[in-house]
Parts: sequence; C-alpha cells; structure tokens
Amino acid sequence: MELTGSQIVIECLKEQGVDTVFGYPGGTILNIYDELYKHSHEIRHILTAHEQGAAHAADGYARATGKVGVCFATSGPGSTNLVTGIATAYMDSVPMVAITANVAVNLLGRDTFQEVDIAGITMPITKHNYIVKDVTDLAETLRKAFRIAGSGRPGPVLVDITKDVTAAKTKYTPAVPEEIKRRVEEITEEDVHSAVELIKRSKKPFIFVGGGAVISEAHDELKEFVDKVDAPVCDTLMGKGAFDGSDERYSGMLGMHGTKAANLGVTECDLLITIGARFSDRVTGNAKKFAKHAKILQIDIDPAEINKNVKAHYSVVGDIREVLRILNGHIPQQDHKEWVGHVEDLKKKYPLKYNKEQLTGPYILEKLYEITDGDAIITTEVGQHQMWASQYYNYKLPRTFITSGGLGTMGYGLGACIGAKVGVPDKTVINIAGDGCFRMNMNELATATRYDIPIIEIVFNNHVLGMVRQWQTLFYEKRYSNTNLRDKVDFVKVAEAMGAKAYRITGKEEVEAVLKEAIALNEPVLIECIIDSDDKVWPMVAPGAAIEDVFTEEDLKNRK
Repeated sequence: MELTGSQIVIECLKEQGVDTVFGYPGGTILNIYDELYKHSHEIRHILTAHEQGAAHAADGYARATGKVGVCFATSGPGSTNLVTGIATAYMDSVPMVAITANVAVNLLGRDTFQEVDIAGITMPITKHNYIVKDVTDLAETLRKAFRIAGSGRPGPVLVDITKDVTAAKTKYTPAVPEEIKRRVEEITEEDVHSAVELIKRSKKPFIFVGGGAVISEAHDELKEFVDKVDAPVCDTLMGKGAFDGSDERYSGMLGMHGTKAANLGVTECDLLITIGARFSDRVTGNAKKFAKHAKILQIDIDPAEINKNVKAHYSVVGDIREVLRILNGHIPQQDHKEWVGHVEDLKKKYPLKYNKEQLTGPYILEKLYEITDGDAIITTEVGQHQMWASQYYNYKLPRTFITSGGLGTMGYGLGACIGAKVGVPDKTVINIAGDGCFRMNMNELATATRYDIPIIEIVFNNHVLGMVRQWQTLFYEKRYSNTNLRDKVDFVKVAEAMGAKAYRITGKEEVEAVLKEAIALNEPVLIECIIDSDDKVWPMVAPGAAIEDVFTEEDLKNRK
C-alpha cells in the first residue's frame, strides 16, 4: 500500500508497540501531528510544557517500563530543547527514540527559519542518529532506530525527518519487529573459567553493582550470585534496586556520599566483583587508591567500559543476566562468614545519621519509606535531596529509583516522574526535588494537572542551592556566591495556580498525616517541606581523596 511519510511514522510506532509519545508540535512536524490525531485511540500523546520535559518524560517512561521511550519535537528550538534530555539518557544508557522534523530538503543549509543541524548537534550524545531525506528510507530507518535504542547497551537514537518527506508518498510494507537478543557472543569459556577461579580463591570478596544490572533485569540472578559467593554488596546510584536494599548483605552506596561500611569494605576487600558499573569518578574518588588491595573482576555488556577508568585484572563481556546465569552454574557454594560479619560490624559501627530534633530530608524519606512500605517508584532531581533519597529509602526492586546519574541534570525529575507514572500507572510515583531544581521544571506541574496524572512532588525547600552551598561551606571558606534563593516565590501558590493540591510542612509532626493524605488523594500533589539551609549530606569524600577517607560531621568536628 502507498502511504505518506507521516502515515509511515505512525504505522512504524504501532509496529514497535508504542502506546505513548511525549512531545510538543510545531511547523515542520505538523504533518506527523495531523496523522497522530487520527490515531489518538491507539497512541496517547502527552503535551508537555517544554520539549525538555518531553525528553525527560520519555526517559522516565523507559526507565520505569524497560520499553523504548519516544518523544517528538519540531525543528530549530524545538529540537535543540531536547538536547539536555537526550544527553541525560545517553549518559545513563536509556533506550529512547527522539523524532524531530526539519525544513524541506531544498531549504537545508540556507539558514531557513527554524533550521538547525540537530543530527550534527546530537552526534556525541546519541547511540546513533539519522536525517531522513528520502521517504523510501523512512520505514527502515525508524525500525533501525528502535532496534539500536533497545539492543546491547541501550541508548537514545535521534531520527530527523525533513518536512517534504513527511508529505511524500511511497510503498509501505508492514513488518514484525526483529527480536532483540541478549548479547552472549563475547562470553568466552576462558573468561568464565578465570572468573570462577578468582572467586574460589578469594577470602574477602565484595560485590559492586551498577546500572547495567538494572537494565539487563538480572535481579534474581544477582541474588543467587550473591548467595553463592557469600559476599557483602554495595551499589551505585544507578544500580539501586538491582539488589534488595533491605537485604542483610547490603552495605549501602559506594563513593562520594556512600556509606562508611561500603567505602571501607571495598578498600579492605581482596576481590571486587563489579557488575554493570563504569567506575565513575564519583564512585572511585582517587582512582589510584581505589580498592588498592583487591583484584578487580569487571562484568559488563560494553567492552569499551573495560579498563576505561579503572584497570580490571579480569573481565567478562556480555549481557549481565546471561553472564550471571553461567557463573551461577559453575561457582561452588562459598563461605565467607567472618568477612561478611566484619562488614556487618562496619554497618553497625558507622550507621547513617542525621539530626532527629528537627524536620530534615532524611526524616521525610524514612517516613515515606515506612508509609509506602518501599513499594513506590521514586524519581529525583539532582542535589542533596537526590543523595538523601538514595540513602534513606531502601529500593527492593529494579526500576523503582529513577534519577539522572551520569549527567546530573537539574530539572530532570518532574518530567521523569510524569513519564514513569504514565508507564506504570498502578504504582505510587513520587518525585523528590530541591527548591533550585523545582524552579527549573515547575511548569511541568501543568502537564500533570492537564492529564490528571496523579504524581506527588515533594520539594525540600532550604532556600539555597544545597549541594553547591555544602561545597562552599566545606571547601570555599563559606563564600556563598549566588547560592541564596531567598526570594518571594510561593511554591504552594504556584502549584495551586497550576491546578494541583498543595501542602506546606514546617515541622516533623505534620509529615506522616500529609504524606498519607497525598497518597490517598490520587491526584497531582505538591508538598513543600521547609528545611534548614545548612543541612548537609553525610558521609562525604572530598574531591580527589580516596574513598577510605570518607568522613562524617562528627569526624569533621573531631578534626577541628
């Protein structure tokens, strides 16, 4: 049958099982939006307040569901407004297809109104990208985009389509999406044998889990592996939920704001088994002093990650779930009772602490965990609140903690929260924000109320850029340059003006009742929590220091 380019776009989305698109229309993409209008009963479109919100929503949808997220934008500023969202997805290996439209082929390169080379701009931050100038290439290009986005190590793919292609006609033949197989061809017997022997010889193994274990859905295989190796576990920000955070072997997060138990345990171990983590600088601290007594076994789907930031003594390349299945079949039951007990003692000796006399972020998150029984999806912005959300809410399952890890994107969380709730409507979905981040994306509250998407936005308002202020306090002799946010903005009134229910909490005694009521309402809600400007995230590793030099507020006072 013969179809227009716009019809082919919609048919290809339906082929790929796409049920939701987040986006914002404009001149060059109008043909596609006109066709989408005719299929609104099959594909839901969420009109966000800003294209960046659309990219973040598609990202949150993808992380929560495991499916490829999709966003639309028009040419020029519409497409460039997607850039931060695309970069966020790229850094965290999120499967996403961004479909943009451009000016007609004969107008390219002429500084035409709203023309921009979005393929060139996004080349460094996409897994692959395309510009389609011939309608006969369109269907296969879109199919390739979804295949690339979701296969191997996932990532965002951009497809830019010129406006004349969206109107041109060509023959269209329906196709069944190609099955995406798990990558196993690089798993070798030699690498598996070396890994097994290394594990058998270890006396003090430590298992370090990253986002790759979440992406590969290796939760069950990881639990079996941990039990067989009989080792303590730590994770990265992106690895939350891959291993049950309430399990007795879990020691907390590793790195700059990791627990003392995790940081000291990794420093003392003789084997660090790294599963789907890329050794970010926020994890390793001083890389030359990282895990200095240990052999490092790195398991990752991407061979480019092996030896990139930290030298691995041994490695296994392949899909995490498949690698763990193979290893579980070869590893005899290990017994490291004394070592596991030692790390357990570190956990008891160095628990996470906060001021229990006043309203704080940690207190609110502990209450939230208690009320939701750890069964909510938590999204976050970036800053102190993000770290508290990683420390004081235990994530039992993968895809329940959604945050910008690699890029650290302020303004990410509310869009991602909307996308996650659309993707998993039966879950309670809550975004944890700071006042600085909320200012960047508060317009997306209007998206939640427009579609009656029942998300909860909790804003920790300390009237400052909290994490930057923490660094200014500790490392810049309290020179608070442009981090004070004390002005006349009333977040409760802003939220109410956008159609959301809003609360303001100023004391601990209010927290439980407000949280319970907000969850029960099942409508868009904002909760502003007034906390102290000088609350800090503890523990901490100073920039450039070794992770073993992790310190708490008490340590700092003792040094002085």
